[in-house]
Amino acid sequence: MNSLISSMQLSRVIASALADDRVRRHNEDLSPPTLDEERQLARSTATQYLATQSPNNQWGFDAIPDVNERTLIEDSIAQVLGLGRLEPLLDDDNISDIHVRGNRPVWVKTRTGERVEYPPLVQNDDELIDLIRRIATRMGHREQRFDPAHPELNLQLPDGSRVFAAMEVSLHPTLIIRRHKFDFSSLSQLVTNNMMEPQVASFLAASVRSKRNIIVAGGTGSGKTTLLRALINEVHRNERIVTIEDAFELGIEHFEEAHPDHDSLQARGANIEGQGEISMADLTRMALRMDPDRVIVGEVRGGEAFDMLLAMSQGNNGSMCTLHADSARSVFPKLLAYVSMAAMGVPPETVNLLISSSIHFVVHVQMIDGMRRVSSIHEIVGSEGDVIISNEVYSSAHPTSAFTALRTSTAELLEEHGFARPRELSWS
Repeated sequence: MNSLISSMQLSRVIASALADDRVRRHNEDLSPPTLDEERQLARSTATQYLATQSPNNQWGFDAIPDVNERTLIEDSIAQVLGLGRLEPLLDDDNISDIHVRGNRPVWVKTRTGERVEYPPLVQNDDELIDLIRRIATRMGHREQRFDPAHPELNLQLPDGSRVFAAMEVSLHPTLIIRRHKFDFSSLSQLVTNNMMEPQVASFLAASVRSKRNIIVAGGTGSGKTTLLRALINEVHRNERIVTIEDAFELGIEHFEEAHPDHDSLQARGANIEGQGEISMADLTRMALRMDPDRVIVGEVRGGEAFDMLLAMSQGNNGSMCTLHADSARSVFPKLLAYVSMAAMGVPPETVNLLISSSIHFVVHVQMIDGMRRVSSIHEIVGSEGDVIISNEVYSSAHPTSAFTALRTSTAELLEEHGFARPRELSWS
């Protein structure tokens, strides 16, 4: 093989052949090629091209003896049909987050929380911008621009991974990929993983079964979505669930046997003409018309909080959501701020009354000594003016006094739904 042949040169040859094939198919009124057909043509084209550069070595792809030649072909195909050097990282199930900044070293986060440095994916900023545009073109569900006039890209890959990219507003183009592992999650698994004690799992399971409205709060990477998935899987399979998400992260559609009657709704931004936006608030209103037993909001971060609270207070008990907050008590001023974003002009006292009549429990999760843990659970008991009144019924710092502060009516309801309270506890 000619050692001067580069991956970029071979990529151009492959791209030209694929373009010619698409033109031929169009002229002959044939259907567009599948990805497998394009990969097959790409390999054949690359093999034949390399063979012409080495007339004495006539071989088929399966017979290529040189591992470097195989690598050159696969790298070139990945540049045209895939995501180049990014693909091995996406294929690694142990990686949860990928951070790319220009042609600097790549940092990834593993599912155990470890941060690992990898070699750069590209040689310069322009190559990264081309890669991001290729992701938007081939992997996104709809057309999106990525250029100086549209310096932000937010989309989801077919496997559920979330992609965010920025240019112009940052010193170097930036690509962030958050990968979601849609394994079945249960409270018992979270107990095994030391996220909570069995007593807490029993309490949460009974809270879901008794249709308490629950907010799961915490910081980035604290395990909010993981816990929400586990709570959803405590819902009886005969109940109808409608999920509302900014991006499909809950993965309820992956567990048809556990939740056969469900609908998954996802917000979308405006198209390149500035039309067609569907907000989270729009979806929340839509969900209430879809006959749900429970409405699950993946993450509340804006005006949809008002519609969610209305849904919870109007009979859709058992609804749940997540929310970014550094403590359980900070959830309440955040909800107040989010409702104000809906521009409803509702006085704070009225909003707090709505919150206290809608939310039953706030569960706070956080990283403690490098481990995801349920750190606090609050029961909301009422409001006085601009103050929400809540009791901390569980704290990981004081587990011996867990659930002693539960109201009697709440404790009895949870016991009816399987909460195995410790014998030494007496309810207030």
